[in-house]
Amino acid sequence: MIDKEIGTADGPFDVDGNGRDVAGFPRRFARSRRFSLGAPRHFTVSPDGRRVLFTRTDGGLDPLSRLWLYEDGREHLLADPSALADGTGIPDAERARRERAREQSAGIVSYATDREVRLAVFALGGALWVARTDGTAPFRLPTAGPAVDPRPSPDGRHVAYVSGGALHVASMAGEELLRLVPEEAEVTYGLAEFTAMESMGRSRGYWWAPDGRALLVARVDPTPVPLWYLADPADPAKAPRPVRYPAAGTTNAEVTLSVVTLDGRRTEVTWDRTAFEYLATADWDAHGPLIGVQSRDQRRLRVLTVDPETGATGTAGERHDPAWVELVPGTPARTRSGALVEPLESRDTRRLGVDGRPVTPEGLHLDAVLGTDGERVLFTAWEDPTECHVWSYEPGPGLTRLSREPGRHTAVMGGPTVVLDGRTPDGHAVTVLRDGEPAGSIASFVADPLLAPRPEFLTLGERELPGMLFLPSWHEAGTGKLPVLLCPYGGPGVRLVVRERAWWTCVARWFAEQGFAVLIVDGRGTPGRGPAWEKAVRGDQLTPVLEDQVDALRAVCERYPDLDPGRVGIRGWSFGGTVAAAAVLRLPEVFHAAVSGAAPTDQRWYDTHWKERFLGHPDEEPENYARSSTIGDAPLLRRPLLLVHGMADDNVAVAHTLRMSAALLAAGRSHSVLPLVGSTHMAAEDTTENLLLFELDFLKKALGR
Repeated sequence: MIDKEIGTADGPFDVDGNGRDVAGFPRRFARSRRFSLGAPRHFTVSPDGRRVLFTRTDGGLDPLSRLWLYEDGREHLLADPSALADGTGIPDAERARRERAREQSAGIVSYATDREVRLAVFALGGALWVARTDGTAPFRLPTAGPAVDPRPSPDGRHVAYVSGGALHVASMAGEELLRLVPEEAEVTYGLAEFTAMESMGRSRGYWWAPDGRALLVARVDPTPVPLWYLADPADPAKAPRPVRYPAAGTTNAEVTLSVVTLDGRRTEVTWDRTAFEYLATADWDAHGPLIGVQSRDQRRLRVLTVDPETGATGTAGERHDPAWVELVPGTPARTRSGALVEPLESRDTRRLGVDGRPVTPEGLHLDAVLGTDGERVLFTAWEDPTECHVWSYEPGPGLTRLSREPGRHTAVMGGPTVVLDGRTPDGHAVTVLRDGEPAGSIASFVADPLLAPRPEFLTLGERELPGMLFLPSWHEAGTGKLPVLLCPYGGPGVRLVVRERAWWTCVARWFAEQGFAVLIVDGRGTPGRGPAWEKAVRGDQLTPVLEDQVDALRAVCERYPDLDPGRVGIRGWSFGGTVAAAAVLRLPEVFHAAVSGAAPTDQRWYDTHWKERFLGHPDEEPENYARSSTIGDAPLLRRPLLLVHGMADDNVAVAHTLRMSAALLAAGRSHSVLPLVGSTHMAAEDTTENLLLFELDFLKKALGR
């Protein structure tokens, strides 16, 4: 459905060959927050499979997220933030959690439930609310202060939350039972540190015992971490904001664990923190606490069991790798019998292992473990580099693929019910399976992108690089040369060439309709093709990536004579921005213009866990940082370069772009800088629309389109 407001505001539509709106796309892209609004998310399934909780906004342009229940084939609204009084404002710790998660909606953006999914708790503006699934109205619990990350005990009798860095536990009547107060400023209990949230995928800092009588709690002391100061140049009256940023080679936050009972008894968890500095994973299941600790060089990951009575740990498993041990989401885990679920790596495949035995074949690349139920393991894996599917493994039945349509799929299960969350070429669909058969669906209201991506999927060059090519719908072969625009990310953890209607494929289609042949390629360093492919960038994150982009470009230009290799642009954000800048700096004979957004220009200024994983410690392997940074290449610039950066970015600080600009100016190299006032690592909604148009104008002028 075409949004009437967009249609009337933009006037007559400028359409592609299928009659779809092109002119209205930038506004739709911005208002839909990259087509993230309206999608059901954060599913929780009750153990009996009867109830499914989730969050969703009321439409593709509505930013307010609400809490919903799916039961007996019907959806029920459990909690509407617009009808509830919020607190005094979003606490700073909650803002940080949302930024790390790249959360783009408002309202109820997260929640937690008891074991039976009979109640859910959530924070709204610092106020703590409880919603039950029996249809009664949500009620507010009194708290000691603005609440962050509230979680009920598994039996639903108590709720824990963090306020002011202290961990609190209260009864459902609001009576406080336990309080862990930091002994000194900046120390927190129950929150994850910056590095865990940004680079390890661990967003939590406490975990309930299954019986609800104790908690495993992280204590974080960030004071060893260097202080950085983030200022708002647009408001000179506003004081700079101090942040603890663990740049590569510097000291990390000190993270310890304790088992704390509701009567206040506290037992320290002990492990060799000198050898294993990082708390990578933590959980508490029916067999007790289970944690994963990782060495500073990330070449060792040890899985430890924890005795909750004494705090002593025992080794349940250990993985080693000469490059780095990949942290696979959802692992380690255990089945009901206590079998350890973890990744098992060969050179070319990361397989699912149960008690040290691989249960998936070579060539099926493990992506994430989604959960266990009894002896059943639900997981996602790549069989084809362009499709990620949901699989189930159980002794006896063996392996079963649950998702069918091409695309990127994930799932949540409970008892006989599996909720399949699928992103396909046609859009977003959520299917409820019971005993393996479709039993219903949950509506998705993601906004129509107003134009259809329709890429051509390609395999390019000797390394069989997966790529997507977008040509203008109006272009007829042989009628003229098209400038080429590459839009890579090219780095770890992100795969773009997937058979799904994703926001980046919609943006690529929009650029194609402006007269570009748009090429997206996933080369070495990206996930989904096995450890050797991912770890080919150890020690040099740019040379292999650029080689793959160039090889793909040459291959596609040979295959399509209408592509003009004499007019090649490249645009990217974050690591993709680094790739874009490196392309015009190091290969000006191939790339003729670049847009580099939010790019790390000196890899020493990015965080410890992420950057040392690929480049080692900068004091020990400084050459790796030099060859993977672009700031030293500033004197090489010969092509148009646009640098874009959010001035409030606390992930990739704006200092990266400012120092790059200074280096270019010192070398006498003309370039353009676009500061995004008030934007973090994600461009703000009111900026996104015109940023696309600004990039388009820059690229058209630079490439003579």
